Amino acid sequence: MQKLETPSDGRPRVTVAAVIERDGRFLCVEERAGVSSELVINQPAGHVEAAESVVDAAVRETLEETGWRLVPEAVTGIYLWRHLESGRSFLRIAISGRAEAPEGEVKLDEGIERALWLSRDELLRERSRHRSPLVLRTVEDYLRGERHPLSLLKPVLG
Repeated sequence: MQKLETPSDGRPRVTVAAVIERDGRFLCVEERAGVSSELVINQPAGHVEAAESVVDAAVRETLEETGWRLVPEAVTGIYLWRHLESGRSFLRIAISGRAEAPEGEVKLDEGIERALWLSRDELLRERSRHRSPLVLRTVEDYLRGERHPLSLLKPVLG
């Protein structure tokens, strides 16, 4: 999949992330990011593609990056974040839900090293490796019980 860049005029790109908890652990990915291809931790996340709903994008990205299938249940939050060094901005919509286990062998997206389940404490210890501050923020919002109905998202496609 082609990586999309923020438009040169500074407008934010729309992204999604899946917040999935199982037995006190959250589904994450280790992925190669940036020019240096450093190994970072993120939720299953990515850009919303043309003619794709936000929920469909979250399901697709989770499957492509982890092999797990997201069963969406709620919106955890909508976050506007600007990367200070690059100046790129992202509007991230975090979708929480449960995951159905992979079936058969899984081929992960390019740049994804592995899927892993991390507790909040493990995420805190690995904070310096988070792809962005949104990783921990969405988990903390989820743990505070922030859940908004999926009907908040109104796809008007076509």
